[in-house]
Amino acid sequence: MKLSGGNWMYSASLRFLFMLPFLLAIVLFRGGLRPLWTEMRRRPLPWFGWSFVGFGVMYTPTCLAAQYEPGWLIAGTWQVTVVAGLLLAPLFYRIVQTPQGPVKKRERIQVGSLAVSSLVLVGAAIMQFSHGNGISAHDLLLGVLPVMVGAFAYPLGNRKMMALCEGRLDAYQRVLGMTIGSTPFWIVLALIAYVRDGLPSPSQAGQSLIVAVSSGVVATVLFFAATDMARGSAGKLAAVEATQSGEVIFAAIGEQLLLPVPLPPALSWIGMFIVIAGLTLHSVRTAVRRRVPAPRG
Repeated sequence: MKLSGGNWMYSASLRFLFMLPFLLAIVLFRGGLRPLWTEMRRRPLPWFGWSFVGFGVMYTPTCLAAQYEPGWLIAGTWQVTVVAGLLLAPLFYRIVQTPQGPVKKRERIQVGSLAVSSLVLVGAAIMQFSHGNGISAHDLLLGVLPVMVGAFAYPLGNRKMMALCEGRLDAYQRVLGMTIGSTPFWIVLALIAYVRDGLPSPSQAGQSLIVAVSSGVVATVLFFAATDMARGSAGKLAAVEATQSGEVIFAAIGEQLLLPVPLPPALSWIGMFIVIAGLTLHSVRTAVRRRVPAPRG
């Protein structure tokens, strides 16, 4: 969409505006619209607030960064979301059964997982360093900082919404609810783009529709379903978030096959594989910890 032209605000807003009718139809068909409406009416401010964080603050900066960096680099830098998920653990609680009854216990930062996942930061830094030669500090800053903001906003908004729903809604309902909650923001963003550049081109609208269905409806619902299954464990949640590592390679190969973009330098490929290695080691470590029984006594 960047290479085709068009306002980046349309790239951000149209994805979620196009998602809305698809998700409404799916949730309505599954009979889940009334429970969702009940949940949103019960606590509207948290719904709108965390939806804005999880979707608005996540996706808007990423589309802005796409104006300054290639997709493979954004995908690689985005993987710091795994480290962000670990660092955000103290903001959440889990229920622990004690002789006196259930007690809320604050999650702790898992130092071991954080150490392994720090490889992601190393890989992302290498990619940015290899790409930074010949690029102005302004462009580099606008290509990195927005992605970092989005990488923290996504797990924060997603996990806060899971805590708010407490298992009462499925992934389809939760994605629809967050899409509805963030819709006022997307309308404002689209209006700003219209005032600046008029209506989006048919090409940008068509590509946004493809993104809405493939990434917004299919991928987001699957990802949210996986995080629901891992709810209650910061380590398992981080492992689910680590599956996003595949997008680094997919973005790099996809750009070479479909778009007229230069091949990433050799140092960037090294950074990509370090990112993937860090995410894979984190997932393996989490899986091993699940199989090892806790000590008694």
